[in-house]
Amino acid sequence: MSLEIQEHQDLRAAVAALGKRYGREYMTRVVAADGHPDELWADAAKLGYLGVNLPEEYGGGGGGIAELSIVLEELGAAGSPLLMMVVSPAICGTVIARFGTEAQKRKWLPGLADGSRTMAFGITEPDAGSNSHRITTTARRDPDSGDWLLTGRKVFISGVDIADATLVVGRTSDARTGSLKPCLFIVPRDAEGFRRRQIDMELQAPEKQFELTLDDVRLPPDALVGDEDAGLLQLFAGLNPERIMTAAFALGMARYALHRATEYAKERTVWKAPIGTHQAIAHPLAQCHIEIELARLMMQKAAGLYDEGDDTGAGEAANMAKLAAADACVKAVDQAVHTLGGNGLTKEFGLASLIVAARVARIAPVSREMILNYVSHQTLGLPKSY
Repeated sequence: MSLEIQEHQDLRAAVAALGKRYGREYMTRVVAADGHPDELWADAAKLGYLGVNLPEEYGGGGGGIAELSIVLEELGAAGSPLLMMVVSPAICGTVIARFGTEAQKRKWLPGLADGSRTMAFGITEPDAGSNSHRITTTARRDPDSGDWLLTGRKVFISGVDIADATLVVGRTSDARTGSLKPCLFIVPRDAEGFRRRQIDMELQAPEKQFELTLDDVRLPPDALVGDEDAGLLQLFAGLNPERIMTAAFALGMARYALHRATEYAKERTVWKAPIGTHQAIAHPLAQCHIEIELARLMMQKAAGLYDEGDDTGAGEAANMAKLAAADACVKAVDQAVHTLGGNGLTKEFGLASLIVAARVARIAPVSREMILNYVSHQTLGLPKSY
């Protein structure tokens, strides 16, 4: 018996049907051609899946992160996840919907919802790592024009080559205290002084990774998203959906790997019996299934809390969901490859490339160690080690 409401069950089934039409073979062809999954992106948008979390008055579906996470998980389970869903509608769309001006909402949200526009998210820096308080990208006002001038560097920013703009996390000076505070700016891809360099990755994915350089990028006053004094609130409003959607991405990948392994274990016969009859094969796969289901429950809790407006509760749950889903994914992929033996490393079964991809879920957007720090400090009240 499913714990999901009927609308969610229906959405899950519909997205699964779309994913099945494309599958792992489609994504493999896209990667081999050094392209992007434009056809799948367009179909998902046409069916209303990309903007399911965005407000109806701006062309979205009026749902929340719970619905968007279902879309990403089911596409991943079919072997054709869309990583830019984490970035464009989940992070950027959420931040603009919650904190953007009316003009920003009308300019960006309809396009993010119908897939005609995409937005990247720029937070990570070479010298800041997991410490977002050490971000050095700065924004200062031009006293004559009121324009913003952004200077800094970002690294491992996904999809900048296809994005119409990047939502960049910078820091402005607080006039009262002189300290720096985080703020969010919409930077168009063709802005003068905004340069990108592709990072050569071992990871096989259609979404490319980039290093960004901002050299006195001039932006109009309305490039600032939301209130200049509410930076942290706005920043974490985007980071919680990011963690929830990363969990969905990992769970979809884990389910795909587990499905391939169980189908193989049912059919592969050695010594007159399918290998799935042996507990040494069956029990590890069963354990993977249990851990996937447990991680999904935490993801659903996190999405529910976020959609209810409980940012604090969602922060804890989103971090735990991301950690649990990433661990379940790494284990499922490893066990799937092991179940297939040599076949697990062939292109035919589409599992070998997931070995690298599964590790990404443990590393990004925040490492499991930083999540454990968060839980030990914020939940358990233990003293910080740093």
